[in-house]
Amino acid sequence: MTCSNRLSIYLEQEIKNLGYTPVRTFKTGVELFGNLQDCIRLNMNLRCASQVLFSIKEFRAVNADDVYNVLLDIAWEEILPADGYFSISSNVSNETITNNLFANVKVKDAIADRCREKTGSRPDSGAVLNGAVVHLYWKEEAAEIFLDTSGETLSKHGYRKIPGKAPMLESLAAAVVYASVWKGETPFINPMCGSGTIAIEAALIATNRVPGLYRNNYSFMHVKGYDYSMYKKELDAIEAQVVERSNLIITASDISEDAINISKINAGMAGVEDMITYEVCDFQETVLPAQEGSVIMFNPEYGDRLGEEKELEETYALLGDFMKKKCKGYTGYIFTGNLELAKKIGLKPKRRIEFFTSKIDCRLFEYELYAGTRDIRKSEV
Repeated sequence: MTCSNRLSIYLEQEIKNLGYTPVRTFKTGVELFGNLQDCIRLNMNLRCASQVLFSIKEFRAVNADDVYNVLLDIAWEEILPADGYFSISSNVSNETITNNLFANVKVKDAIADRCREKTGSRPDSGAVLNGAVVHLYWKEEAAEIFLDTSGETLSKHGYRKIPGKAPMLESLAAAVVYASVWKGETPFINPMCGSGTIAIEAALIATNRVPGLYRNNYSFMHVKGYDYSMYKKELDAIEAQVVERSNLIITASDISEDAINISKINAGMAGVEDMITYEVCDFQETVLPAQEGSVIMFNPEYGDRLGEEKELEETYALLGDFMKKKCKGYTGYIFTGNLELAKKIGLKPKRRIEFFTSKIDCRLFEYELYAGTRDIRKSEV
């Protein structure tokens, strides 16, 4: 399984929770042994994954002709239906290749030539990832060919129809919730909610709703050996595992009425709109339950454009002041991709948890907000 950088520790735990034993965990993925049924289960259950790749062959390749010749010997006619459709994706770093599309064409040609030679016909191919997908990993002279059993990325969980402004990827939002101390037993407050992804993922995690509930097409459905009953069995299982929690308290607030409307639509698509209380207000006016152990989580703007950072310094300072004065007894979190602005929060973080969003180096800062008389000492982040 592949994932975004820094999500593999959360992906590994998800895999273990499903009863699997990882063989290897690295920065952008986790390896394990499994079959097609396992691929189906993993695709439908994982929140933090990007792709579930099934290895076909490892080999050495100096140039594109080597790739073609090795792939020509693979029995693609036993993997891809003759009347089907397939696409090629790749991750290539080889000095002989200046354009990944050239490597993709070599893979496509090998598959097409093999099928034509063995059966007299070949499946259609194209760029859209809505059929079978073959993935080439090729770094220097080490190469491996996979069936990508996912197709479109698993990082998008299928319910978010309106992304809103600068949305957090669903897989990242799930990982951020996993990284917190929240277990669903106490209130979860998400001011500055934007399109609502963090609050929605919290509701999904708390009620055991997994991404497979919101998607009905995967690449594993388009290879030989796939039986619909295999998919239906897993679909029935994930539907049965949903739990409804009458005591769940999740609040999402934003100063923008449009953002709240978008959040409601997305939550409705996920089937959790009734589990989230929405408020249109400044973050400082968000209604806070008086319950120790509650969690409050912010994802403020980072200040990407010139001049924005100065304006946001006051906002970050206000976040720290708000948590210190109004959130006593809570655990506070601020997710940001601007480490300089984070210094303006003025609170000493208990933990600094590393993440990436796109190519931005981010942190999830955790703050223990004491309810008693103990002072929260100010410190440089």
